[in-house]
Amino acid sequence: LVDVNIDTLNIDVDKIEENITDKTKGIVIAHTLGIPFDLEKIQKICDKYNLFLMEDNCDAFGSKYNNQLTGTFGDVSTLSFYPAHHITTGEGGAICTNKPKLKKIIESLRDWGRDCYCPPGEDNTCKKRYEWQLGKLPYGYDHKYIYSNVGYNLKATDMQAALGLSQIAKLPDFIEKRKENYKYLKSKFKDFDMFNLPNLPNNIDPSWFGFPVTVNKKATFSRHELLLHYDSKLIGTRLMFGGNLLLQPAYENTILKTADSLENANTIANNSFWLGVYPGLDAEKLDYIVSSTSSFIDNN
Repeated sequence: LVDVNIDTLNIDVDKIEENITDKTKGIVIAHTLGIPFDLEKIQKICDKYNLFLMEDNCDAFGSKYNNQLTGTFGDVSTLSFYPAHHITTGEGGAICTNKPKLKKIIESLRDWGRDCYCPPGEDNTCKKRYEWQLGKLPYGYDHKYIYSNVGYNLKATDMQAALGLSQIAKLPDFIEKRKENYKYLKSKFKDFDMFNLPNLPNNIDPSWFGFPVTVNKKATFSRHELLLHYDSKLIGTRLMFGGNLLLQPAYENTILKTADSLENANTIANNSFWLGVYPGLDAEKLDYIVSSTSSFIDNN
């Protein structure tokens, strides 16, 4: 594990290379809350060490790095269509790649791990359905029941696909409204000197998933107290996902390599949270968030 950059909330790219070993096969990183990580530096590292790159683009649908959409840099990128994300199909998500071999592997993992690549309703695309000999199976074993991967059943339904397609048509407006809501909240929260907000490079254009805030040392209150106040006012908040994973109960008995103090991850775990920028938030609701924050600060 390596620490994050406190200004961008993304991985500290300058600490990656020193942690690469001969066991390292790839890099999987999320664009935190829609903020693109430093793709230029990470691509150079991947090229230097021949590493696979997966972009977790779930929070960043529509974000841009050097005017190029995130999710188009890595070997593979992922999207989430859970209701909280930029578009929704109710559940599920998508994987993007432009590499035919990876596409075949990914589809196998999606479809129970089958080696067969026939689309639904079709048979014998390979023209040798009963002529394969793979693994220790007998010659001629039906290719539709040969498994080359330990897979899952992760296919979207037609109803989910139809909903997703209708949402894609609305995506540009969703993204623009999220950006507007972020910009508005930032214009108000920058006047609260007890909060730190992201400090981003000029070459990125986030498609915001949320509005991140870190309570700093000037505050006369704790994050916990503030979140309880928001909850009492029916204002939804979320923490910065897992924070420092070493503090999570799931990893208490797991040995994870780190030569880092993880100081910034600890700061985020203790002091950071985010507010929503959902496109359905209008000026009245955003002003309610700001006024509720202001009144809490005045009373504390």
